[in-house]
Amino acid sequence: MNTVVTSVGELQPSGRKLRQQRVEKLIKFLLMIVAASGMLITTGVVVALVRPSIDFFRSISLGEFLGTTAWFPLYEPPDFGVWPLIIGTFSVMFIAVIIAVPGGLAVAFYLSQYASDRVRRKLKPTLEILAGVPTVVFGFFAINFIGPNIAAKIWIFSDVGFYSSLSAGITVGLMIMPMMTTLAEDAMAAVPRALIEGSYALGATKRETCTGVIFPAALSGIIAAGVIAMSRAIGETTIVLLAAGSTANFTFDVGQPMQTMSSFIGFAGLGDQPTGSTGYQTIFAVGSLLFVITFILNMFSRKIVARFREVYE
Repeated sequence: MNTVVTSVGELQPSGRKLRQQRVEKLIKFLLMIVAASGMLITTGVVVALVRPSIDFFRSISLGEFLGTTAWFPLYEPPDFGVWPLIIGTFSVMFIAVIIAVPGGLAVAFYLSQYASDRVRRKLKPTLEILAGVPTVVFGFFAINFIGPNIAAKIWIFSDVGFYSSLSAGITVGLMIMPMMTTLAEDAMAAVPRALIEGSYALGATKRETCTGVIFPAALSGIIAAGVIAMSRAIGETTIVLLAAGSTANFTFDVGQPMQTMSSFIGFAGLGDQPTGSTGYQTIFAVGSLLFVITFILNMFSRKIVARFREVYE
């Protein structure tokens, strides 16, 4: 019994019930602290980026930052046109997405409908282990294998050097493919089994079920997985720094060395720039731009996910 009867006939909680209520209130309080800390951390990140960025734009106009195409902020005389970093960032991202999204979806479909239980139990943990490999290992893999053996052979428009955006993009795509696979397979697993069995009952093949039933039903989750993969590709630093080089070239030729926004932050943040100098403040200006791009990408993805979301009861 969780209640006791008082002398006037009223029911009151027992000691055990009171302890449970106190524990529930404590858990609720701790969860509120965790949620509030996430908001505070995000606010702190924004404040840490905005203040030095404002100081930067007091010295360098926004027109020069976004309107010119030469990026040499750490040299004399300096140039502050950020477009080489933007082009390098999106070049690596697009190459990585072209590899990771179709490849991840293919593996997810295989795990969801084609693989036996034995194969699935072995393959999925292997992919998850691959997702945990340090990015510096992928960087050296790109230098020693991807660049000379793959990128140099598939890019026919120009010579591919030791450093290239193509090599970095391929490697980043291979790195984020396991994450894309896991998230997409989880979205497919959430599709009601009745829809899949109904498709098979009507005579559909596995391919038709995958493309006509599972893919539309899991589309919102797949889009969310793709956006997470894109954000991961945009923010990758070590692989790009090792495989694409540190030369900010204003070019659309992915066979040439490039520098992304995140790799510039990693390169310039080594401590060689005096605190408070314009070169030091460029780190925060580029970081703010990267934050804004990622924020817009996430907001756009939320709209798409809400548009294609399927609710089953």
